Amino acid sequence: MLDDPDHGDQYQQSESRQILGLNAERTWQHKLGSFASETAIGVQLRQDHLAPVGLYLSEERRRLSTVREDEVKERSSALYVSNSTTWTPWLRTVAGLRADRYSFDVDSDTAANSGKVDAGINSPKFTAIFTPGKNAEVYLNWGRGFHSNDARGITGTVDPKTGLAVDADGARIERATPLVKATGKEAGLRLVGLVPGLQTTIAAWQLDLDSELIFIGDAGTTEAGRPSRRHGVELTNFYLPAKDWIIDANLAWSQARFRDSDPAGDFIPGSISRTASVGVSGESGPWSGGMRLRYFGPRALVEDDSVRSPSSTLVNLKLGYRLAANLKLTVEVLNLLNRRVSDIDYYYESQLPGEAAPVADIHTHPGEMRTLRAGLAWQF
Repeated sequence: MLDDPDHGDQYQQSESRQILGLNAERTWQHKLGSFASETAIGVQLRQDHLAPVGLYLSEERRRLSTVREDEVKERSSALYVSNSTTWTPWLRTVAGLRADRYSFDVDSDTAANSGKVDAGINSPKFTAIFTPGKNAEVYLNWGRGFHSNDARGITGTVDPKTGLAVDADGARIERATPLVKATGKEAGLRLVGLVPGLQTTIAAWQLDLDSELIFIGDAGTTEAGRPSRRHGVELTNFYLPAKDWIIDANLAWSQARFRDSDPAGDFIPGSISRTASVGVSGESGPWSGGMRLRYFGPRALVEDDSVRSPSSTLVNLKLGYRLAANLKLTVEVLNLLNRRVSDIDYYYESQLPGEAAPVADIHTHPGEMRTLRAGLAWQF
């Protein structure tokens, strides 16, 4: 009831998208001096056509009016080359360079938000792999990458609700940077065979983004994000206790912070600092099955970490029985323990009927209750 006391603040999003793409690669093995080497050259093409992509006001799932509606054409092309060379029995390197070119074309129902923008970026990458023994491998990665921003934010100059060149907070609406640079680093250790059937990898990583664009779904606008840094440690384990059986356990810790100075705080809302996943799966005769536990730790919902979402733990179960060579029956139980968890949480102001003023609170999308799902797969 915050924006529309008569009909409420229900929104409907709609998107119709057609995707056309092509990947082609040529690889050949050769000598680099006296060293064994492999070089690959590739090209990637993609076109996305969204007609339309829209945001609408609605009531009881009935569309009332249009906030914004756009036709978007986004084209991308990339050319890349990579080389892998074995210099010694214990040292191998992989070096690559990728060149990307993007074209954004937005035809909006608000003329000031229409436009065409072209952008390009180059991304070098390098990896060194050391093999000190038959059971261990050490690798070091460094690379540049990018993320492309929402085309509507790249061409938009006015608020689609008001037609003004400022947002709801009075800040001037600026066109977003089309392609935002990212720099990543990683160091890892992989151990194989120290315990029969066990493979363990531990890695430390860091990722810097020049900015993070935020799409404000209820307003149909975009908000330029702040530069950020994420770093963490991940532990991955795969264990084969017997033929056709796998046990895996993955643990991850990370920290995500904005890199600039802002009185609001430096926490990135919604970023999870601790995750875990443990599963077992296998087959025995016509039977197959598996069970997986997934844990997401609590996370900040606002920049100063004063409001946090709770952690969530889910257990899923799957059983299968092969009725014939090409016919299989499967039964899944999602959220086996019937835990009350949320898929995602947000913190913002809203107003319910009867409330005199907006109230800032956690808004949540609940996870599925315990659900039984059965399927029959026929392979032909």
